[in-house]
Amino acid sequence: MKATLAALLVLLVAAGLAAAVLGYSVVRRGLSTRMEPSRVEQLLAQGLRRLATPSAVRSRTNPVEATDAALGEALEHFADHCAVCHANDGGGDTEMGRSLYPPAPDMRAAPTQELSDGELFSIIENGIRMTGMPAWGTGTDEGERASWGLVHFIRRLPTLSAEEIGHMEELNPRTRAEFLEAERIRRFLAGDEPDAGEPPAGHKGPHH
Repeated sequence: MKATLAALLVLLVAAGLAAAVLGYSVVRRGLSTRMEPSRVEQLLAQGLRRLATPSAVRSRTNPVEATDAALGEALEHFADHCAVCHANDGGGDTEMGRSLYPPAPDMRAAPTQELSDGELFSIIENGIRMTGMPAWGTGTDEGERASWGLVHFIRRLPTLSAEEIGHMEELNPRTRAEFLEAERIRRFLAGDEPDAGEPPAGHKGPHH
């Protein structure tokens, strides 16, 4: 009993100190998202992220087989939905990703790659509070399969080829102006006359 109370007291003191340091950091540095998160904020966010994932989910294994088809679908999904913040290579070096607080992480690095499949799945499905990571879960079996597929793709990020990244660039959402410029360059390189007309029939344009 005494050991439990002592452990609880240590946790409370540690939490109090962390809160005090965090409060001092906020007062001293402000709340601008342009600032680099302090080490205390990073550790606190990582701890809360782990606590937010139930142990039963954290220990789950990926039920989706890492077939070429599943990885291909996940690549397309990532390029269309995730790359705007995380970049096609998962490095997070995008205008949107850098402006978030905390900034989008480099998912090729150990802090992400060392997470369990269950933790990655939970983050994709449920998001992370007080960050720019939204919840992508739809509550359907199909949505869960897509999330598990993305877990496989995240594992592949450190070894993506230049060809795969190039293919993803073709799949990234574009504004109409970006599409027309890319089309103009393509036609120029192909020796066609430049055409500033409408995108060809069937083009979906930007995704929302």
